[in-house]
Amino acid sequence: MGETQAMAELVWDIRAALGEGPVWDHRSGRLLWVDIEGRRVHFYDPSEAGGHRTIQLDRRVGAAVPRTGDGLVLAMQQGLYRLDLETEQLTKLHDPEEGLEGNRFNDGKCDEAGRFWAGTMNLRESEPTGSLYCLEADGSLRRVLEGITTSNGLGWSPDNSTMYYIDTPTRRVDAFDYDLASGELTGRRTVVSYEGEKGFPDGMTVDNEGMLWIAEWGGWQVSRWNPLTGERIGRIPVPAAQVTSCAFGGEDYGELYITTARSWIPDEQLAEQPLAGGLFRARPGVKGRAAGFYGG
Repeated sequence: MGETQAMAELVWDIRAALGEGPVWDHRSGRLLWVDIEGRRVHFYDPSEAGGHRTIQLDRRVGAAVPRTGDGLVLAMQQGLYRLDLETEQLTKLHDPEEGLEGNRFNDGKCDEAGRFWAGTMNLRESEPTGSLYCLEADGSLRRVLEGITTSNGLGWSPDNSTMYYIDTPTRRVDAFDYDLASGELTGRRTVVSYEGEKGFPDGMTVDNEGMLWIAEWGGWQVSRWNPLTGERIGRIPVPAAQVTSCAFGGEDYGELYITTARSWIPDEQLAEQPLAGGLFRARPGVKGRAAGFYGG
């Protein structure tokens, strides 16, 4: 099972419906994350000033990433948008699935070359109608993978030679050989299998040692896996069943921020996990690195 490496402490009891997509913005010293079903973008400030901020949107938001310039890029219910943080106005960039009402955008993340990778999911999570897209820094969009049911966690090895990817219902993590210069994926293979596990693999991040940290939907934990052996080598228990994603942050990237959800949990079960939907933090004893921002 792997050793317990840390305890998750609650840092924001916000009771998100579906917290997701944490990303540390080292420029502001804040954590950016979303509540998909609550249609909100959150900024958590861990400093003593604690200047948290929430932007309420009018539709679901699957992921939000900082731009190297001003503002954010969002993967929303339908399409990709730029968000101006001063005016809170949205500007549409692309909608590659116009007319596909049964899909929505879900998780997304930027690579170190400034590309924004974001995938779609089937709202019933029953049909492989989703795809993985790559928004290039020049503003062009390409579809990279098809036949996806629930596009989820993304991550890159420390040397950027491998990209890791989760389609949650497959209960596995796949790896690709990755060319950072071109953004091309080749050599798909499975490196982690969740067959027989209680939880489903959801969001993911990679530490400086190249190990995978995977949030477990229904698993009450974040677990650490070695992608070279396929073994679980550590875990952090979380006092919420639906653990959705994680990201390293803090001044030294030694803090692991963890998002959770409270949607679709019956009231009697919520009584057993009153902190569900909260934002948590742990110090696992290893570090991550700076997040990629969108270069366009």
